[in-house]
Amino acid sequence: QVQLVESGGGLVQAGGSLRLSCGATGSIFSSRTMRWYRQAPGKQRDLVAAITRGGSPNYVDSVKGRFTISRDNAKNTVYLQMNNLKVEDTAVYYCNTEAWGSSYWGQGIQVAVSS
Repeated sequence: QVQLVESGGGLVQAGGSLRLSCGATGSIFSSRTMRWYRQAPGKQRDLVAAITRGGSPNYVDSVKGRFTISRDNAKNTVYLQMNNLKVEDTAVYYCNTEAWGSSYWGQGIQVAVSS
């Protein structure tokens, strides 16, 4: 069983920064790709960034150069540093991983960017 808990969201003005954290329980964290998704009101949940167990990141084009995903395997935590935030980044952000044929999600955390 894997539990994911996000933290660090909030309200920020456009151009500002936030750092999201996702803490994971269980001993499998270091062996799994970790992902951040987001879901804006009325829209589908979309992948934002992923980081492999070896630390290689990937990003959706809309956040490249602004967001940085990282992980600390000793703390079982994955981070999403979000800089130069835009109004269109407003969404609920979810942490995700897959293990034993199942997909695990955090409860989600709200990020709101005002103009």
